Amino acid sequence: MITEKEGKRVYELSIKTVMASAHFLRGYEGKCKNLHGHTWRIEVFICSETLDDLGMVADFGLLKKHLNDFVDEMDHNSLNELDFFQQHNPTTENIARYIYQQYSQKVSPLKVTKVQVWESDTSSVTYYE
Repeated sequence: MITEKEGKRVYELSIKTVMASAHFLRGYEGKCKNLHGHTWRIEVFICSETLDDLGMVADFGLLKKHLNDFVDEMDHNSLNELDFFQQHNPTTENIARYIYQQYSQKVSPLKVTKVQVWESDTSSVTYYE
């Protein structure tokens, strides 16, 4: 997508991946207090006002590789056992924030604008700063 922002062109690209992992919500009184799993769908959005010499914001292949390498640590794991989620309840909100913050560091100086995480076909969270 290309949008006009104060007379400038802004390019927004996105990449998607999926992961399957289990979690349970501490302190929650409902079904999600029990260990259960999801096939999470993740979409990361990156924005830029400039293009490289080839006319791209970034190489989709490299962005996908970085995202898949990062998500691989969560795939087929219990999220509650990961360091971040021992300190933060592994809600979809916190998963989206974690991916945003960690992936932003991996692709810097590119600007991650938002991360959307679906825990089901009908429920998702979008995180941005």
